[in-house]
Amino acid sequence: MLTSQTEERGRRFILSLRAGIPVLTLIFLVFITTIYKGDILVLSIKDGVLLTALTFITIYFIYFLMNLSVQETILDAATQGFNKRAFVARLPQYKPSSLACLSIENLPTLNENYSIEQIDNLLYTLTQKLHLLFKQHGFEKTLIGRNRGSEFLIAFKEEPQDILSILEKMVKDNSHINDLEVEYKFSLITNSNNDFDKMIAQLRDLIHSQSIDKNKKILTDSKKDAKELSLLEKDIITSIQNKNLLLSFRPLLNTHSDTIDTYEIAVKLKSAGNPDILPRVFLPIVNRLGLGREYDFMLMEHVIALLPLIDENISFTFNLSPFSLRDKGFQKNLFTLLKAKSVNPSRLVIQLYERKTHHDLSGYLKTLKDFRSKGMRICIDNFGSSNASMEYIKHFKFDMVQFDRDYVTNLEDKTTYAMLDSLIKMSKDLEVSTVAKWVDNDPQKKKLRQLGIDYIQGFGVSNPINETELINRYN
Repeated sequence: MLTSQTEERGRRFILSLRAGIPVLTLIFLVFITTIYKGDILVLSIKDGVLLTALTFITIYFIYFLMNLSVQETILDAATQGFNKRAFVARLPQYKPSSLACLSIENLPTLNENYSIEQIDNLLYTLTQKLHLLFKQHGFEKTLIGRNRGSEFLIAFKEEPQDILSILEKMVKDNSHINDLEVEYKFSLITNSNNDFDKMIAQLRDLIHSQSIDKNKKILTDSKKDAKELSLLEKDIITSIQNKNLLLSFRPLLNTHSDTIDTYEIAVKLKSAGNPDILPRVFLPIVNRLGLGREYDFMLMEHVIALLPLIDENISFTFNLSPFSLRDKGFQKNLFTLLKAKSVNPSRLVIQLYERKTHHDLSGYLKTLKDFRSKGMRICIDNFGSSNASMEYIKHFKFDMVQFDRDYVTNLEDKTTYAMLDSLIKMSKDLEVSTVAKWVDNDPQKKKLRQLGIDYIQGFGVSNPINETELINRYN
């Protein structure tokens, strides 16, 4: 048993003892004053045993009730709304017409910069504001629960269109709570199958697939119902099982040779009878279903099979999940595949993008060295957008960095220009190749060349091409 568990048991026993003794004393006094008529109180052995047993039963019963109240609580400690277990347990009887999920997107950042008390107060205040807002609109018995750290679950019996407008108002009017700036996403689906656990998972998928523009207006397809999401889920599973990848290739222009020697790969899933599925839609579902490693290995198989079909001087850069990279089974299968196919692994550039530094940084960097020892190159994607990318480059010699989009689109800003200039100079000192993406016009190209960028990519260079065009171009 953990030390914390032992101490908690002891604390509850002392509380039970403190609560039980006054109860027993009260019972004894009532007995003396109302029932006992003798002048002298004489306790026999039988009376002593009875009193001891009564003491034990009283204290144990209070202890049992305390444990039961802790284990069976329906409240979330921070928000005072329902906890997830209690929330889900009430849904079959409540029979909601729709479920919503409201997520505080910047909660990890807030946790890093504010105290536990401030964060708990934020969560509690938000719950109260939600309750008050729904009550003002006549929703008297709306269920509000907490799914996990940043996510609130809400069950309604009202029409979805009314709910959407209320949630939009909530997001608009509460960008600051208790002097903390809060960023939101929300999703809403109608109840069509009463499989509430699955509906909650689908709500989270919708949250992940959303985009928020710079004005924080919600851009969402949250009106999709659970049935549509279930069909999408099946479509994604089928696409992965059948290896239905649709690759497009974005040329990277080498500014020193004015030739294209690298392509960045973008992936969609082919859908049977529906539009192609974008990564922002399928990746959250793939990860939730535990298919992330299977998807990444399928991509690697496809790319490695493509290498012999094009010129030997052409390389590919692509994203792989950090979870796949850290998985021993994935590593073994990939290294075996590379050896079997006898391709030049230096033509493969693995892109990394992590917002936070991995907790076992030294172990993760050792993993990256294993990939590099096999000849593959490693690139940081969206470099300069988070502290994690800077922390990684302090401890690992990367082959390439791809700068965050904002650096390119805001080149007219003096501060942005100066920051990019310093990052490029630092990269050159470290002998790391630099890539600027989203380059759309000649002025951007000219400034980036002046800064000494190694590669540029975007519509200002070339439109993406499909796999057939790529093979025809180089075969």
